[in-house]
Amino acid sequence: MRRQTATCGVAPAGSSRSLRLDPLSLPVRFDAHDPRADGHVRQIELHRERVVLRRAVRGMQMAINVRVADFTGVALRGNDEAQTLVLVHRDPSLSIPLLVGADADEIAQAWAIWSELFALPQLDEGTRKPAPRRRRANAIRARRPKFLMRRRTGMARQLPIHRGEREIIARN
Repeated sequence: MRRQTATCGVAPAGSSRSLRLDPLSLPVRFDAHDPRADGHVRQIELHRERVVLRRAVRGMQMAINVRVADFTGVALRGNDEAQTLVLVHRDPSLSIPLLVGADADEIAQAWAIWSELFALPQLDEGTRKPAPRRRRANAIRARRPKFLMRRRTGMARQLPIHRGEREIIARN
């Protein structure tokens, strides 16, 4: 398999040159701009079924392995001068730029190819719906524990109520 690297013609995202990845020659390895990382650069490995993000934050090296199925789709962002094709994740810091350019026909063709390659929908940024909210608590946490299900619940007996009597309470 052949790999593309930043030294063989693929420019890092955010540079003055345009970013153009070839969807038919995966896996691809390239650098992208990351404002949170040390040096503002992260390294991305893009495979057909997974994405590996490598970056260092405050000296701590980390590699994040994300399945392609976890991404919400391929979106087109930007204005008429410079449009960007992005692999969109629910977490914006995990979104990945795929193509930066100004040619509308080239971007439309690449948008269809990337979407078909990853089996993800083409998202239009203006009509993008927010992701459904995750459940915070476990759904079955409020249920009775399994070992208590075998036991019979006790019957609360009625305590006698004494009215009209004087009660002496010794505190010592």
